[in-house]
Amino acid sequence: MRIISGSHKGRKIIAPKKLPVRPTTDFAKEGLFNILRNRLDFSEIKVLDLFAGTGNIAYEFASRGCPDITCVDINQGCVKFIEKTSLTFEFPISVLKMDVFSFSERSNTSYDLIFADPPYAFEEDELKQLVNSYCTKKHLSEVGILILEHEKQKDLSNHPNFLESRRYGGSIFSFFSN
Repeated sequence: MRIISGSHKGRKIIAPKKLPVRPTTDFAKEGLFNILRNRLDFSEIKVLDLFAGTGNIAYEFASRGCPDITCVDINQGCVKFIEKTSLTFEFPISVLKMDVFSFSERSNTSYDLIFADPPYAFEEDELKQLVNSYCTKKHLSEVGILILEHEKQKDLSNHPNFLESRRYGGSIFSFFSN
């Protein structure tokens, strides 16, 4: 995995093989950030990365100048890896070891962008529950966006908060707002 752009462009990050993750591919990540760079000023947004895994997406935001990033993951190994990498690169990332649904209930913080990459084993109903939990004024700023990465077999276009989706290989990024 590598950082595609920003202050740490080209830096390779080697995650331990034992982590239970499926990082977003560089191809999909590049496509996503091409969309986002035309919509957002990275230096002014607050980002939440759910199911953060290796921190791949968070590092990309940090490298592009995002000043406030929170990662949430239930796996202790993932949390430790993100903490260590963030410290090494001096990224403004805080990491919480917590279930994303518990975090939704406990947090009152609003974000400009929420990125969620749940396990592909999540069923469509679980994905919709995740969207419902975070597409609220409590979690999304007035102009906030939730981006959900999921496999192409799942269609969330009928959700009332759905905006659009983009496909990159076997991954779909579905965009939602409150």
